[in-house]
Amino acid sequence: MGAGIAVLFKKKYGGVQELKAHRQTPGGCAVLKRGGRMIFYLVTKKKASQKPTCEALRQSLQAMKVLCLENGVVGLSMPRIGCGLDRLKWEVVSLMIEEVFCDASVCITVYSL
Repeated sequence: MGAGIAVLFKKKYGGVQELKAHRQTPGGCAVLKRGGRMIFYLVTKKKASQKPTCEALRQSLQAMKVLCLENGVVGLSMPRIGCGLDRLKWEVVSLMIEEVFCDASVCITVYSL
């Protein structure tokens, strides 16, 4: 949470220690509950300076999907994850999101910053 959009989320929602308590490793997903919302943090690498693999991102998306289904989440909003500082290609990431969530009734809205 030391670079990119994660810094903005850290300032807005806090909860760094709460997130660390989840003890997630790459491929996992931690969650904060704030004001009736769930903020999902996809853990795709150990350090901000590293680059995620597509497999770690896929695993994190799958973990997020499980949390969505368990908690009755029907709508997600997200930026073009992995495509800023992490330099993944949006064409690959968007297809991955579609594949992971294809059998879930979750409406996903993607925002470009």
